[in-house]
Amino acid sequence: MYYHIIKSPIYPILLAGDEKGLKHLIFLKDERKAKIPNDWVENKDFFREVSNQLEAYFSGKLKTFDVKLAPQGTEFQKSVWKALCEIPCGETRTYGEIAKRIQNPKAYRAVGLANNRNPIAIIVPCHRVIGANGKLTGYASGLDIKEFLLKLEENNLK
Repeated sequence: MYYHIIKSPIYPILLAGDEKGLKHLIFLKDERKAKIPNDWVENKDFFREVSNQLEAYFSGKLKTFDVKLAPQGTEFQKSVWKALCEIPCGETRTYGEIAKRIQNPKAYRAVGLANNRNPIAIIVPCHRVIGANGKLTGYASGLDIKEFLLKLEENNLK
């Protein structure tokens, strides 16, 4: 598995993946505490395209990513993550709406758990999922990052 850490406007980001695709995009709130497995190999060039796309996203020039993804999860989680990728930049959906989208309308709590386990933040946009009351709820990387990303997208659409 290859990895590379890039800068972002909010926190450093750990990218990890292999020939199958990107497997992880994780915010590092404290880069010094990043636990990178010993068998992972630093490879900046491997992540050049995703790094360029993230830079374009943060600068407001990119709204849809074109990156080969290879997240690891259950079939249910993958169905949720696929539905998340269909949420347009600058828009939000509720957990219930995602549950309906995947033809499992009573599974809104399970959708929340799948959201929480999303290994590829930003590109699989779990930050675009909000509570039924319209409030920001749960985000594995922290609500500060969720709020930042939603405001970034809102501002970039103006």
